[in-house]
Amino acid sequence: MKSSLFKLLILQFAFCFIWTAPSFAVSEAGEIQRKQEKQPHATMFVTNNMTEIVDVSKSQSSSDEPEEINFSADEMSNDDQNGLTIASGDVDMTYNGMRLKTDKLIYNHNTDTVTALGHVRLYSPDGSVIYGDKVSLSDNLSVGEMHNIKAYLRDQSYVQAQTFRKKSNQTKVLSDALYTACDRCAEKDPLWEVSARKIQHDEEGQNINYNDALLKIKGVPVLYTPFLTHPDPTVKRRSGLMAPSFGNSNYLGTYLQPRYFWAVNDQTNVLFSPIFSSDKGVVLSGAYKQYFYSAYTDISGSYLSTHEDSRPDNRGHLFATGRIDLNEYWRMTYDVKYASDYIYLKEMDLPNRDDAWLTSNVAFERFSGRDYVSAEAYYYKLLSYNLMRDNANRFKTLNQEKPIVAPLIYAEFYSDPSRIGSYFRNEFSTASIYHQNGSETQRLTSINAWELPGTTTFGEKYRFVASVKSDIYYINKYRYNKSDTYTGTTARVFPQFGVEWRLPFVRATDDSRQILEPVVVGVVAPNSKNKVNKIPNDDSEDVYFDDTNVLDLDRYAGYDRNDTGSRLSYGLRWSSYDNIIGRTSAFIAQTFEKDTDSSFNENLDVHDHSHFSDLVGRINAQPNEYLDLNYRFRLDKKTLDAKYSELGVGIGPSFLRGSASYIFLQGNTYYNDLYSKRKELYLALSAELSQYWSVRIYNLQDLTTHNHVSLEHGGSIIYEDECFRWDTSIKKYNTSNPDLEDSYEYTTMFYFKTIGSLGS
Repeated sequence: MKSSLFKLLILQFAFCFIWTAPSFAVSEAGEIQRKQEKQPHATMFVTNNMTEIVDVSKSQSSSDEPEEINFSADEMSNDDQNGLTIASGDVDMTYNGMRLKTDKLIYNHNTDTVTALGHVRLYSPDGSVIYGDKVSLSDNLSVGEMHNIKAYLRDQSYVQAQTFRKKSNQTKVLSDALYTACDRCAEKDPLWEVSARKIQHDEEGQNINYNDALLKIKGVPVLYTPFLTHPDPTVKRRSGLMAPSFGNSNYLGTYLQPRYFWAVNDQTNVLFSPIFSSDKGVVLSGAYKQYFYSAYTDISGSYLSTHEDSRPDNRGHLFATGRIDLNEYWRMTYDVKYASDYIYLKEMDLPNRDDAWLTSNVAFERFSGRDYVSAEAYYYKLLSYNLMRDNANRFKTLNQEKPIVAPLIYAEFYSDPSRIGSYFRNEFSTASIYHQNGSETQRLTSINAWELPGTTTFGEKYRFVASVKSDIYYINKYRYNKSDTYTGTTARVFPQFGVEWRLPFVRATDDSRQILEPVVVGVVAPNSKNKVNKIPNDDSEDVYFDDTNVLDLDRYAGYDRNDTGSRLSYGLRWSSYDNIIGRTSAFIAQTFEKDTDSSFNENLDVHDHSHFSDLVGRINAQPNEYLDLNYRFRLDKKTLDAKYSELGVGIGPSFLRGSASYIFLQGNTYYNDLYSKRKELYLALSAELSQYWSVRIYNLQDLTTHNHVSLEHGGSIIYEDECFRWDTSIKKYNTSNPDLEDSYEYTTMFYFKTIGSLGS
């Protein structure tokens, strides 16, 4: 027998039997579950498991070009009488990054069989290693078996089996198999392992079947099933039962939620997930997802029929999101959120349960170069239980006044820059707003602006902006105060000129750099009164003055209120980058108002007739990995008392780190109860007790009450090693909702690396 033929047989042995054999798995959690369930921790992502033992050929080169084969052995001999060719000693073959080593390799010419004996080792380029005592191949290398398999996969997972048989019908069978992703020690049992008397891969049916599967924790059996089947790794989606969830809640009592995944076709998924509860019966729940060539939709919802005096008879929710790419310029998006009543999401522990409003919208958008066009519609649902508790009349009024916006059209166009760098920006917007109390607003707005940015040879940066904003409104039944109502058409024109100037100074050394940058923004505009008695404020109620908008030409978020009056804003930015003190930056700014009765000041509830605004700014410091500080503030211009403070700090190494956040917001009498005083303190401490154990505790305190009530407090304990994570937490929060009074939330989850999770 020629040596080249012998090398070819060895190559076929390595590829046809080991590397091309379909994979096995001892995991009940298949591809469906991995796609559906959100992974709770980075280290728990499925990487590879027992299915990877013989699947590495997928990562090899698919080139048809022959690769160089390197082969060596201590001795080569031929037994012509018995028809044998024998390679013995240190047999070593490498091909395409893979390596086969064994003590003896025998080819029988008469029976066309190949046998590898003694310390068979197969090394893959990704680091996986398979060990065996004996490998036999026959029937043109299509049938064979391997004995006493031990394999370490690329993520250090471990597989062991007594025999591995490959039959002529491409069925593969593992006998007395064991799998674990944990570190193994000869003296100790792994933290967990899964074993089975028999694992059979049905290649034609794309199934993996188990007999007598057993899960052990530290050698103690905890879960047994006589028979188990799931799709093999070639199946990306398949209908079937998923892991159920269970638990207990104040509203539902004890509950169980089984889940069935239906893969309707390659583009459509349906999830049935009813909830069977002890207190409320059956809650219908499910989800639907559909993918198209240039679109997708994702819908989820629930329904509960109940007969409670304080609740509607029919309760439920519906969430739907999607996008349709109409062509290369236009697309349609929608995000629909509906809940039957203000407390349903909270009682059912569903997404958006803490939102004060549910916002639904549909939008058509066009993108073309620097131009943008959109047409949208909005619908709102008020959910704020706190407002309902504190001011039921205000809750009722907001429900009556909540708007439906349809349509809201916006368009923005930019011209090409001129030879001096200037350009024109034209912005158009129209809105139709209908309130449930019968009032309505029709608005058409255009903003035509000319802008010139530039930099001088001295390093000064500047930007000139000249703009004219034009509005026309049709108003119906607008109630300005308790006695005045306006219906009619009104218009206004608002010109504005602004200039922005900044000059950065840089000081650099070998190991540090500092930047000091003064900034000045000047605005010239008339002090018109915005016609507040004729034009309602629908989109500019969210008024704030802080470090993010102090230098803006228009400090309002919407169109209904113009930022009237002339002013001069000035600030100073400083930042330092140093190998010793790390990164530190600070910013402080103030505004000088020519007119003390400007629209913005009135909305901020400023009536002290001062030309100077409060001081606003921020400080960010991260000198090293043990300290992270962020502070934002608004200080009274005269007394420097805080009107707004937001502090966040993290201190300490990872094994013992504390964090705190504090927020203080002075109430705004202009908006009555909507913007009341707020003062909260959040404290948390996390500690790594050992290599595997960590704890965390926290508390959220309301400092506005006389007894400083704790709004929420709790903690968690986490154990995590190379193959397992246990996460348990408990929290208690105070609420005046009688159904949730003195309620707490307890969760515990077990994550087995590569095979799935279980918990409540």
